Amino acid sequence: MVSDPFSIPRALLHNLKHNKVLHSYNVLLSVKTKEIPYVADNDRIAMKQIGPRFTRVIANYGFQETANITHILKLMAEQGIKLDTMDTSFFLSHDSIVVAAKTKHGNMGRLRARLFKWLYKNSASAGNYYHIPANRVVELGAQVVI
Repeated sequence: MVSDPFSIPRALLHNLKHNKVLHSYNVLLSVKTKEIPYVADNDRIAMKQIGPRFTRVIANYGFQETANITHILKLMAEQGIKLDTMDTSFFLSHDSIVVAAKTKHGNMGRLRARLFKWLYKNSASAGNYYHIPANRVVELGAQVVI
């Protein structure tokens, strides 16, 4: 999964860097929230083959809807890409926030940086939010210094 559909996911880059492996087939999935309450299923996903081993999928949801991976996979299967949830690994990026020892926070300030770190740490994970089975999620991340 990747937030920007036209960039390379950091999880993919970390997997290449550390494991030195590229899977036989890769789907780059982005979920976008539209400024309308609901999106019809026939407008839900847009797919584009971007290489022999890569497909980009953009799933659109309205602001009153919650994205669901099982539903996205069903719609993908209707358009020719059949992926079984229990045979698919979902690589997600997950960052850890580190507050710098020195006060180089600009306008943020040390207290605000710690508050941001606490809020970020206690936010819902992408796996839970998108209803991805926990045993299918692989999280790869980095430390971000603020």
